[in-house]
Amino acid sequence: MIIHLLSKPATSAQITEMLQANRFYIKTSVDLRLQCLAGGGEMHSDCEDLLLENGSQQHDIWGGKLEPTFSRHFL
Repeated sequence: MIIHLLSKPATSAQITEMLQANRFYIKTSVDLRLQCLAGGGEMHSDCEDLLLENGSQQHDIWGGKLEPTFSRHFL
């Protein structure tokens, strides 16, 4: 299971890796204050944990998902 922590647009390779856990969409958690995204993993909490380990505060984190057809626009 690969989870990427991104502060810049994801590369095609990163998007492909993040799709490994859930074939048709990417689970994400976003830190609105730090403006970074964690994507990949099987659950939002996997991404949330990575953000918390890297200095995010719980109240700044929101979860979501990206579908591959939209990934290039949002990552």
